[in-house]
Amino acid sequence: MSARKRLSPSLFLTYAILIVGAIVVVYPFAYMVANSFKTGREIMHAPRQLIPSEPTLRGYEGVFEELNVLLLFRNTLIVAVAVTLENVFLSALAGYAFAKIPFPGRDKIFAFMLLTMMIPGVLFLIPTYVLMYNIGWVGRFEALIIPGAVSVFNIFLVRQFISGIPDELIEAARIDGARETTIFRRIILPLVRPALGTVAILTFMGSWNDFMGPLLYLNRPDRWTLQLGLLQFRGTVPGENAEQIWALTTLITLPILIMYFFIQEQFVKAFANVSLSK
Repeated sequence: MSARKRLSPSLFLTYAILIVGAIVVVYPFAYMVANSFKTGREIMHAPRQLIPSEPTLRGYEGVFEELNVLLLFRNTLIVAVAVTLENVFLSALAGYAFAKIPFPGRDKIFAFMLLTMMIPGVLFLIPTYVLMYNIGWVGRFEALIIPGAVSVFNIFLVRQFISGIPDELIEAARIDGARETTIFRRIILPLVRPALGTVAILTFMGSWNDFMGPLLYLNRPDRWTLQLGLLQFRGTVPGENAEQIWALTTLITLPILIMYFFIQEQFVKAFANVSLSK
């Protein structure tokens, strides 16, 4: 009997697929970071070369020279954090109501909400802009924060997670005289932490990377976000500002990665435990 355990063909195939998948996922990020340390000439003439031949910080220097990066980070962070907190709180409330609180028309209302996910978001651009203009929110963060407070997908995710919590647990708390707010705060919230962590990641990523919203509503330079800052490096000459574009793209991506590493465990638990049986 061999001291070293031999891999079965199925297990070997599984590891091979996982390794290939990891390479496919990691390579674009490595390529982005490598290009941020190249010159614009090398980016254009040696696009397949991963390692920079002459590493340089010209891209990062150009970004900080031409843009107020700290202001852009602050603006983006204000919007992303506000939208994320709103979404987490409201998704938890709505998910609990649709999963555990019986009220007339509950299932029909929830089904109608799911149907709205079938409507392309681009159809709402003009009506939403007219509304924001009429109430005076164009050029203000409220135009992004308030409409982004609710996500049907996030409510669906939390509702499905809460549906897996035994009804007996909640009924026992009600029999003991606990109010719905107490049940929500002391029982539901601790149990749905993985789902809320997932909602936080998805919402933060969507808000942080949002381009169309800031482009439509934030028409003042002091309110620009990072995505609008990236737009300032567009040029008419191919390859113009290429090093700045890759450098700023890297800076934009780093906060997302840091956030994911902190709560990735909750993210995995949510998708592993969501019950789709109801």
